[in-house]
Amino acid sequence: MLREVAQYLGVDATLVSKFESGARKPTREQVNKYTEILDLDEDALMVEWLKARILKEIGYDEIALKAMVAAEVEIKYTILKKALPHSVVLKGLLTDIDKLKVKLDALRKFDSYKIAQSLELEYTFESNRIEGNTLTLNETNLVINEGLTISGKSMREHLEAINHNEAIEYIKYLIEKKSNLNERELLTIHNLILRGIDSANAGVYRKVQVMIQGSSFTPPQPYRIAKDMEDYFIWYNAFKTKLHPVILAAEMHERLVTIHPFIDGNGRTSRLVMNLILLKHGYAIANIKGDASSRLAYYNALEKSQTQNVKDEFVELIAFQELNAIERHLNIVAH
Repeated sequence: MLREVAQYLGVDATLVSKFESGARKPTREQVNKYTEILDLDEDALMVEWLKARILKEIGYDEIALKAMVAAEVEIKYTILKKALPHSVVLKGLLTDIDKLKVKLDALRKFDSYKIAQSLELEYTFESNRIEGNTLTLNETNLVINEGLTISGKSMREHLEAINHNEAIEYIKYLIEKKSNLNERELLTIHNLILRGIDSANAGVYRKVQVMIQGSSFTPPQPYRIAKDMEDYFIWYNAFKTKLHPVILAAEMHERLVTIHPFIDGNGRTSRLVMNLILLKHGYAIANIKGDASSRLAYYNALEKSQTQNVKDEFVELIAFQELNAIERHLNIVAH
């Protein structure tokens, strides 16, 4: 029987013996062939095979368990995306977000500024990383909270960290004083982002045409920006009480970055506007990650919205990030 299995798998009988003793692990394709020749339950065998691979990779500690919970959420979301229409997926995400928000609100008394400070630091790190900043999370902390200079890192990278942190403090100030988002506040946010980096263009709409590197989308001509921005705030005031806050935040992000009103800092400013709206309504910071795969998914969803006027994927992406953010915040507070 050993030889027959080996022949069917196209491997040596010695290797099959190692599979059966646990000394070696078969590939996914080999597991599928095993189920065929031995007439085994394919799902059950595949689950055991995947479980063994996962445990070998991530181990058995508490961090591994947290990673599994995070992976479960993402796997479920991916399965839903493939099986259901966008409207159904988004509705489910918003329902889950609001259920978790109720739980988080009930535990706010256990929250602390230290938690907020850590999450805001991560947000500054990731938002800058999306734009190419090479400071690590620890280096970002040292620059912002210790005032240290990191050897080998540019002055611009240091200022990007400091400026983004101050911009977060400013949007928290706007929320505290219940200020309505308007053009003056938006320009102030952008001014903070570029302060000391490009002072001539900080808080100023661009007067030249630009291109977005790596994208087929071309932003509007500079003569259109004033009117587009006027329409931007008209749209906001018309829908700010009619849309779910997560949808509103995603829309305001997408609309601003599509207008691309500034020479530089459009992405960071758009994400800050998005999180201003989320925080104002009691939600968590939606922290889009800056690693290669996350950045690519983010840019692809944006470009699809900009070139095809199909916003579902982008709004879903923001909703999923918000779901992860609230879930993580809840786990920290309830730990």
